[in-house]
Amino acid sequence: MSRNASPTAQDFVPFATAALDFHRALNVPGGPLVTTRAELDALHAHLVSLHGLLDAHATRTGQLVPIEGDQLSAARTRVWQAADHVHSAYHAAPRPGSGEVPKREACQAGLPEGAPELTICQRHQRTAHLVRRRTTAADLHAPFTGFVRH
Repeated sequence: MSRNASPTAQDFVPFATAALDFHRALNVPGGPLVTTRAELDALHAHLVSLHGLLDAHATRTGQLVPIEGDQLSAARTRVWQAADHVHSAYHAAPRPGSGEVPKREACQAGLPEGAPELTICQRHQRTAHLVRRRTTAADLHAPFTGFVRH
């Protein structure tokens, strides 16, 4: 069984990478000094999407090449941790209209600020369910996720 993707399959990951690089080059140097909630929401969506991609690769690859699967699982865990930090940064950022900073716990209730502002929380909660199924608490809090197999 071949591990390689079909030669006709389109690889969009390089385009996503280029788009992020382009966004950073155009918007960050001349943009506002503080990251907006809208950008944090978009970054969170990107990280959650990347988490899903790594999850799919880790699950499939781990069945064929366990060592590679372990490394992809570790990468998936680190991407989730990054998404969790971006989610926290979102809640630390002031609301655009009032400047008020909501409490992080408010997102547990769903949409405390109303739609669409906290779709980030809905996305985060949906992904957290997957994370809880695929990752142990020890994995999430371990300082090192580099597995060593003998």
